[in-house]
Amino acid sequence: MRMLLNLFILLAITYLALVLLVYLGQSRLVFFPDKQLSNTPAMFGLDYSSVSIATADGETLHGWWVPVPDAKGTVLFFHGNAGNISHRINYLTMFRRLGYNTLLFDYRGYGQSSGTPSESGTYLDAQAAWQHLIVTQKIAPEQMILFGESLGGPIAAWLAARENPGLLVLASTFTSVSDLATQIYPFLPVRWISRFEYNTLESLQSVTCPVFIAHSPQDEIVPFQHGQRLYQTVSGPKQFLTLQGGHNNGFIFMQPAWQKALRTFMDEHLASPIN
Repeated sequence: MRMLLNLFILLAITYLALVLLVYLGQSRLVFFPDKQLSNTPAMFGLDYSSVSIATADGETLHGWWVPVPDAKGTVLFFHGNAGNISHRINYLTMFRRLGYNTLLFDYRGYGQSSGTPSESGTYLDAQAAWQHLIVTQKIAPEQMILFGESLGGPIAAWLAARENPGLLVLASTFTSVSDLATQIYPFLPVRWISRFEYNTLESLQSVTCPVFIAHSPQDEIVPFQHGQRLYQTVSGPKQFLTLQGGHNNGFIFMQPAWQKALRTFMDEHLASPIN
């Protein structure tokens, strides 16, 4: 009996240590920044300019501004939790082909941006990028498309709930950190110890612009039902595109169909620019 009790105590201590380790190390489970840029838009034949964006709390964000002649609108792109903007240049070529300007920037702690990533910090970064487009590039809010992939989805949705963009696009996005972590770590009391929210569902309840959602049933990181739940939450104009392929290659695998569906939705629902 005593041996069983000692074994139980040992297991309990081990489990509590694991919970404490996860609690203290959450940032390393959420953010995977890469400080080294592997290439630039110029290597893909794109005309661009590097931009520096100041945040409200004193950080400096690095980004790339890729304009197109007679643009239909402007995409503000929010990338996922790993890498940096140099790993998303394919999106720049796609949006240029579709006729849209693009601002692609790194959150604090990513690429050449200063600081350390945090949830509250990424929201400040989103606001700073939005203001840059309005003040510096003179883009009207109704001419902006907020595009979020994976972790960028809740950030884009958070901004869309507080501003008035023309469109919101969510690609391979989760409903909330707690929902996703509960599925990844079912043996942990995730909802008790999580210090991150990134609640896309909550933000969508306040979003009034048209919403385009894309997700793959083969997504091995964010289960397909997350995209379905997000789509069901949207009350206004919306469209769902079923992708094929994994979390990080669905865009590549479905590029022609993805571009066609996105072009149609953006062209139909974004207000025409005022010349």
